[in-house]
Amino acid sequence: MCLLIFAYKTHPKYPLILISNRDEFYKRPTAQAAWWKDQPEILGGRDLEMGGTWLGIRKNGLFAILTNYRHFPPARKYTKSRGELVCNFLKSDQKSQAYAKSLNAKTNDYDGYNMVFGTLEELCYYSNISNEVKTLAPGVYGLSNHLLNTQWPKVETAQKKFNALLQNSRILPSDLFDIMSDTSIAPDNKLPSTGVGIELERLLSPAFIQSPEYGTRCTSLILIDQDNKVSFEEHSYVPMGNSSFKFKIEGNK
Repeated sequence: MCLLIFAYKTHPKYPLILISNRDEFYKRPTAQAAWWKDQPEILGGRDLEMGGTWLGIRKNGLFAILTNYRHFPPARKYTKSRGELVCNFLKSDQKSQAYAKSLNAKTNDYDGYNMVFGTLEELCYYSNISNEVKTLAPGVYGLSNHLLNTQWPKVETAQKKFNALLQNSRILPSDLFDIMSDTSIAPDNKLPSTGVGIELERLLSPAFIQSPEYGTRCTSLILIDQDNKVSFEEHSYVPMGNSSFKFKIEGNK
């Protein structure tokens, strides 16, 4: 997943409004969002190659989202999948801060990543690049393949549109999905330099990425209202298909 915008405790109706795009190679086998058969309290998509996930939520209110940190060439080849970090948190009975400490203890076990995880009561951010755990205050946040709130063009543009929507008492999912469908390529003078070369930086600069082999595979939306009712909606593009789920959080951690 390569673009995430979320509002945490800033809207009068929704303590959490989160929308994200997952970018991946089209050939990588993926299961669309569903309740997991082996972990029936967890809802999310699944990477069928390594068994992990990029985004998920549990019936007790735990949720987690991960993005890769883009830097080339990588320092070395890693055998562990970053997607297992989201799975491990969702399956665990650890508090957010305790899990954050466990991540901090295995910084070098995984290639670069960012992870947002917790509950409505305590939300944390950790990157093994900055090697720092942050407890997030109420606010609007953006994340792509650098650190939290790094103003890459797609993050900056999406946040501006997102902030405008937050002025409305009614939040329409269609408006949020529209933000994430932007295919505009950023001007060269605003592109980051992550070691992949200018042509690939251009290709990766839109919120919604399209290319013959790699691009935005799905967009996922999580809304949690003041009554702890969760609306989860996913639009999948490769393969095509939409899904939606509603449930009420059964006791927070």
